Amino acid sequence: MDVTLADIQRAQRTIEGHVLRTPMLPAPKLSALTGAEVFVKYENLQVTNSFKERGARVKLAALSANARGRGVITMSAGNHAQAVAYHAQRLGIPATVVMPVTTPFVKVSATREYGAEVVLDGETITEAQTRAETIAKERNLVWVHPYDDIHVIAGQGTIALEMLEAVGDLDVLVIPIGGGGLISGIAVAAKAMRAELEIIGVEAVLYPSMWNSIHGGHRPLGGATLAEGIAVKNVGHLTLPIVRAMVGDIVLVDEEHIERAVNAYLTLQKTMAEGAGAAGLAAMLAEPARFAGKKVGLVLCGGNIDPRILATIMVRELERADRIVSFRLTIPDRPGILGQIATSLGILGANILEVDHRRLFLDVPAKGARLDVTVETRDGAHAEEILLALSADGFQPVRIEAGAAMD
Repeated sequence: MDVTLADIQRAQRTIEGHVLRTPMLPAPKLSALTGAEVFVKYENLQVTNSFKERGARVKLAALSANARGRGVITMSAGNHAQAVAYHAQRLGIPATVVMPVTTPFVKVSATREYGAEVVLDGETITEAQTRAETIAKERNLVWVHPYDDIHVIAGQGTIALEMLEAVGDLDVLVIPIGGGGLISGIAVAAKAMRAELEIIGVEAVLYPSMWNSIHGGHRPLGGATLAEGIAVKNVGHLTLPIVRAMVGDIVLVDEEHIERAVNAYLTLQKTMAEGAGAAGLAAMLAEPARFAGKKVGLVLCGGNIDPRILATIMVRELERADRIVSFRLTIPDRPGILGQIATSLGILGANILEVDHRRLFLDVPAKGARLDVTVETRDGAHAEEILLALSADGFQPVRIEAGAAMD
C-alpha cells in the first residue's frame, strides 16, 4: 500500500493543535432505531464542519516554501474546498477552488469567506476537475487533490486512530465513499490496529463509481442526489487498490434512506448532517439485518447542508410518518360547510395546515366543490381515524400524495 499506519500516525502529529479531535459518542436513540449498538464520530464539529480538514492540513503542511508561494488549487463540491481554503489561509498560502455550479450556496459562500478564489464551472466534480487542471497549468499552481493523494489519505486515516482509541471493541465501521480518500485512510489504520475489524463502504445508488470499479459493473452514474459530497464519477488510482483489499462490501443507498438518515441525526441526535455525512446511517436503515446486534462505528463526516433543503427533508419525513396528511373531499357548495369541516377536524385533534377550495372541476356536481385539506396528525392511526370520520360525514375523502393537493 502507498499509505501505511506509520504515515497516518505522522499525520496525527501534524494535525495536533490545528484540527479538532472530535468526540466519539454512543448514540442510544440511533441504536434503538437500527437494532445495532451505534457510536458516532462527530466530524461535523470541525471548524469547517467536515473531516476534510485533516487531509487538507497534512497536505498543505508538507508543501515546500516554493510551493506555498506559488499557491494551491483544488476542485471540490464544497467540504474539501472549505478545508483547503481555511488551512491555506492559516498557513498564508493563496488558494483557488473550482466548484461545480450545482454546489449548495452555503458551501460556496463559506469557501469564499475563508479567503479562497472560487471558480464555478461544470455540473459535476469531473467537469470541475477539468477546469481546475487547466487553471493549474496556466498559473503554475500546486494541485491539492481531494482524495487521490497520500498525504490526504493519511490525514483522513487519523479518524480511525481516534475512533478505536475511544471504543476499542467495535465490530464494524460504516464509511461513506466518494473518491475513496476517507475510507482508504480509515481502512489502512483500522486494519493495522485490528485486522478482524469489518469495514463497510457506502455509496449513493446514483453514483456507484467505487462499486462499479470493484465489481466490474456498469451501473449508470448521474442524477440529483442529496449526497453531493460523494457524487463522484471517478475513483482514485491510489484509493481503489486499498478499497479492493480492505473493504468487505459496499452498500448502495437510495435517496429516501439518505433523507431518513439526515432527519434522524437532526431529530434524534440534535446534530446537523449533510447527505454524504449521513450515508453510513442510511446504509444501516436500508439493511438493518446486516448490522443487527453489532457494535457499529459511524463517521458523521460533514454537516454542511443547505437550511432550505433540511427544512424540506423534515417536512417530507413528517409526511412519510403520516404526521402530515392531505385529504381530498367532495363537498356540497353551500354556506357553512367549511366551518363544519374545520370544527370536525378540531374535535378530532387535527391541526389544519392548508386548505384549497375549488368549484370548477368537471368531475364534481355543479352544486358541489372539491376541497383539498392538509392536516397535522399524531400518527398513522390518527390519520386513519380522521379519514373514517370524514367518510362518515359524507365527504368521500381520499388520501392524496404529498405535493399533489394542487393538481
